[in-house]
This record gives sequence, C-alpha cells and structure tokens, in this order.
Amino acid sequence: MSRLRVAFVSPVFLFPADAGGKIRTGNILRGLKESGQFDITLLSPATPEQQREWQGELDRLCGRFIGWQPSAPRPRWQRAPDLLSSLPINVVNDRTPAAVAAVEKLLATEKFDVVVFDFVHAAVLRPENLKGATVCFTHNVEAEIFERHAKTAASAPLRWLWASQAAKMRRFEREALSAFTRVVAVSERDARMFEKNDGLKTARAIPTGVDLDFFSWQTPADGAPTVVFTGSMDWEANVDGIRFYIEEVWPLVRARQPDARLRVVGKNPPASLVQRNVPGVSFTGFVDDVRDHARDAQAFVIPLRVGGGTRIKAFEAMAMGLPVVSTSIGIEGLDVEDGIHFLRADGAGALAEATLRLIADGELRLKLSRAARELVEAQFGHRVAADVFGRILIEAAEAAEAAA
Repeated sequence: MSRLRVAFVSPVFLFPADAGGKIRTGNILRGLKESGQFDITLLSPATPEQQREWQGELDRLCGRFIGWQPSAPRPRWQRAPDLLSSLPINVVNDRTPAAVAAVEKLLATEKFDVVVFDFVHAAVLRPENLKGATVCFTHNVEAEIFERHAKTAASAPLRWLWASQAAKMRRFEREALSAFTRVVAVSERDARMFEKNDGLKTARAIPTGVDLDFFSWQTPADGAPTVVFTGSMDWEANVDGIRFYIEEVWPLVRARQPDARLRVVGKNPPASLVQRNVPGVSFTGFVDDVRDHARDAQAFVIPLRVGGGTRIKAFEAMAMGLPVVSTSIGIEGLDVEDGIHFLRADGAGALAEATLRLIADGELRLKLSRAARELVEAQFGHRVAADVFGRILIEAAEAAEAAA
C-alpha cells in the first residue's frame, strides 16, 4: 500500500516545544511518521537559523520541511487596529503575505491526498479553490475560551472586549470548520460542542497523547514542600489561573505550611506577577527541560478558570508520577477520575486544602501517582493518539474521493 501524501500547515514553528499545542502537534506528527503510512510535508514559519538548529527534530516529524519567513512580533499598541477587523485578533495575526504565498505555491504545484491545517486560525491560509481532502486539527473550542475570559475579566471594558472577540470567533469557527472534510477535536467533549454549537457532523475526537519514554515515571518526591505549575506564561488562560492561585490560594497554603514553595515554570511570565515578589513564589521563565524543574514537587497544580481543549500538561505530570490538583476546567476533556488519578478542587479554599493534603500525605501521593501512570500508559501514549489521527486522515481521503 502506498503512503498517504499529507501536507501539514502549522501557523507556528513547533520548536522549542514550549506550549501545549506545539507538544500535541509534534507528538502526532512523530507518531504518524513512525507508522510508515504517511509521507508528510510540514509547512510553518521558520527562519533559516531555526531550521538549522532544529533540523534533527524536524526530521523526526516529517519527510520534508518548508518554512516561510516569520513576521516580526508587533507590540500590542500596533495590533490595536486589528480589533476593528471582522476576524478575531489572533486569526488576523496569522494571515501574513509570506504564509499565504508559501501555502498557495506548494498546493498549486503538488498534489496531496490530504491537506491538514493546524489550529482553526490556520484556516485563513486555506486557498479558496482548494480541492480534495482537507482536515482541520483543532486544539480547543476557541470561541469558548473567549467567552470564559469575558465572564472572568476584571472590568466592564475588558468584559466587553472579550465578548466582542468571542462573537467574532464563534462566527469564524463555524464558517471555517464547515468547509473541511473532517475536523479533529482533542476530546469527545470538544467534538460534541462543535456539533451542538455549529451543527458540525464531521468532527472526530482523538485522545490526548504524551511521550511516555520522555516523561518517565518516578516515585513522588519527599523533601521540602514544593508546588509546581507548568505552562506558557504568555497565554492568557495560564496567567489568569496563576494570578488567581497566587492571590487567593497561596496565602491559605502558606498560613498552614510556611515553608511551602510555588515554582511557576514557563516562558514569558508577565512582569506584573514576577515583580510582586510574593513569599515562596518563583518564576523560572523558559527552560530547556521541564522535567528538571518539576520532579521534586509534591503537588502539580492546574488552577485554570478559563481555557479549552485538553491540558496536555496534566498527562505529562501524571506520566512523570507527579500528583495533580486541578480545577474542573483544568482537567476538562480528560478521561480521569477524581480521587483516583488526581484531586479535583474548585475555588480557593478547595485548591488550598487539596494542595496541603498532597504536601502532607505521602501515601496519597503514591496512590494517585501509580494509578495515573497506569492510565496514561494504557490509553494515552502518543502513538495511540497518532494512530487515531491517522485513521481520520484516511477517512477524510476516502470521503473526498467518494464525493469527487
């Protein structure tokens, strides 16, 4: 059987793998390539320096890589006029002349069995006359994230701004996804939401996959009481969650455990948080290997109040043996049980209590750690997720051929 030719368009360069979406996409591509069933051409923004530095990693994901010149980051004040666009602001940012030209050139000159667009924003790079099988890999229900921000924003102007963007994203998401042969969702919940909100019958769910060899298990740590959060600190949902944890949860933890430490691991933490110098709280900024900064924790916290999709950080922590405390939104879409694989805690008091339980109870840490690792091994390795993704690609190709 000949390999399926796949063009995979990502609006972000996948390395370093310092954000959940990059990690998830990288795991899927690695699994697809390892299967031997797919001939993958990956397109994304990349400087020549990035391509040289990461060529070895790119070779693990695809047979060929095509980069376009990234646009220079713009300060927020320069992006303000984008708020007037009919498109959501994060979608406007992805439609650059270099990106459009690179995608159009490749798809006009070569034939692929399936063309995949990574993240719904990448749909703005889809040529209008594109024929054949197409797939959109959604990592979240994007409109839902904006709607949750609108509910939790601190001021009326911010609530209005988030609500305005939510309405634009709801419209864009509905129109864009309806044009694809298949839509990949990262949980059954997200697939149901697309059907409920947008009438979408083409969404198919994949499990969240984690690299079990890289995130190897070890017994939860004893020692100095340490709490860890990992995630990109330039993503608004993570910033909101950590601000909430520091302001409302952490004082309750420190009142009963004065020597407790909270380590926030992730790139670009905002100065408004770092410069507060809250006792016991530290920010690492970008790190080369998150494992080195998380292994000594008794509690891995996911205090999110907004967000969408699934949090791959939860399964990475579980794979490593770190006991997880999460809000309902932080664990949303993941097939895990409260009290068996993690501790669910909503609200400041409950989060503080769960954090303190894990710091104090070594038997509970070990019980959660073992059960969570067993679950991840059985159902959520990256090859399992890639196999499901691969079947969806084949389904899309067959559906497009039947409709031709």
